[in-house]
Amino acid sequence: MNNTDIQPDITEIKNSRIDQVDFSNLQFGKVNADHMMYCDYIDGEWQTPKIVPYGPMEIEPSAKVFHYGQAVFEGMKAFKDENDQVWLFRPEQNFERINKSSKRLAIPEFPEDYFFASLKKLLELDKDWVKKGEGNSLYIRPFVIATENGVSASESDRYRFMIITCPAQAYYNKPIKVIFAQEYSRAADGGVGYAKAAGNYGAQFYPTKLAKAKGLDQIIWTDASSHEYLEEAGTMNIFFRVGDKLLTAPTNDRILDGVTRKSIIQLAKDNDIEVVVEKVSVKEIVNAAKSGELKEIFGAGTAATVVRVEGFEYDDVYHDLPIVDEPYGTFFKKSLQDIQYNRVEDPHGWTVKAF
Repeated sequence: MNNTDIQPDITEIKNSRIDQVDFSNLQFGKVNADHMMYCDYIDGEWQTPKIVPYGPMEIEPSAKVFHYGQAVFEGMKAFKDENDQVWLFRPEQNFERINKSSKRLAIPEFPEDYFFASLKKLLELDKDWVKKGEGNSLYIRPFVIATENGVSASESDRYRFMIITCPAQAYYNKPIKVIFAQEYSRAADGGVGYAKAAGNYGAQFYPTKLAKAKGLDQIIWTDASSHEYLEEAGTMNIFFRVGDKLLTAPTNDRILDGVTRKSIIQLAKDNDIEVVVEKVSVKEIVNAAKSGELKEIFGAGTAATVVRVEGFEYDDVYHDLPIVDEPYGTFFKKSLQDIQYNRVEDPHGWTVKAF
C-alpha cells in the first residue's frame, strides 16, 4: 500500500462491542466493527479523513444522493493468517475501480494516500474483528455519496467518502439456482454497468424477486439489445465450463471488471486451463447442457469468492448441472483462498500486508 504522511484524525471507541457478537452465526453485512472512516469534499477539496466510532450520522433530506443517486461503492476483504497477520487482496484494484466508478457519476476522485492511510489505520484499530479460520474475513465497504443540500437536478458540490467494515463468513453456504434473463436488463451500452453504482443493484432487486418467487436464487443477465449473450450474474461475474474449456464474457461498459474474475483468469492460465474470453451465447450454453458438455457454471466475486451454480432455467425449462470430479470452481476457490489467507506463496504479488 502507498506510503504517506497523511494521517486521519482519530476518535477511538470507549467500549468495544465485539464481546456481544456471535461470530459463529453472522448474517452478512448486519454487524459492523467498532470504527468507521469518513472524509468530506468541501469547496473543491477533500478534507482531513476522520476515524470515529461506528454509528448513525446526520444528513439532510435534500441531500442529492437521495434524489439523483450519486453513490458508488466497493467491496474488499481483510484476511487473518495463522500468525495473526492481516492481509488485503489486490487492494489497488478496488481503489482504482472506485475512482473509475466515481468519474462516471461525476464524483471527484479520492486521493490514493488518503485511502490507504485511512484503511490501514481502520484495520489496525479493529484488528480483533478480523477472525482466523476458513471462510472468515472482515468485509470492507468503501463508498461515496453526494451530500450537497438541494433538489436541483445537477451534480453535487459536496460529497462524503466513507469506509465501514463488518465481520463475514461465506456469502453463499450452498449452490445456487439461476435463470437466464429474457425480459429485464441489468445495463445498456453507454450506461453505468461497468461502475459499481448503487443504482445498478437497486434496479436488479425487482427482477431478482421475481426469480426467487420461482424458487431460483439469482439471474444471469444477458445483453440488453438482444438477450442472446450471457454477461454476468446478479452480484458476480460468471464462468462456464464446456468440456475442459473455461468461458467468460469480456468486460465492456455493461460488465463489471471484477477483481476475483481477473484473478481466476490468471490462475487458469497458470494451471494450463484453457480460458476463452469472448461473447458467450445463450444458445451455446443451452445446447451444451442438452448434450452433456456443460460441466460447470460458477459465479465469482469478492463477497462470494466462488459459488457453484447447480442448475439454470431458460424458456421455462430447468437444466440440472452434473456433479463433476475435480470441479474447476472448487479448485479456483481453494487456490484463491490459499493466497488470501497467506497459506501458499503468492507468485503475482496480489496480497498486501495491512500492518
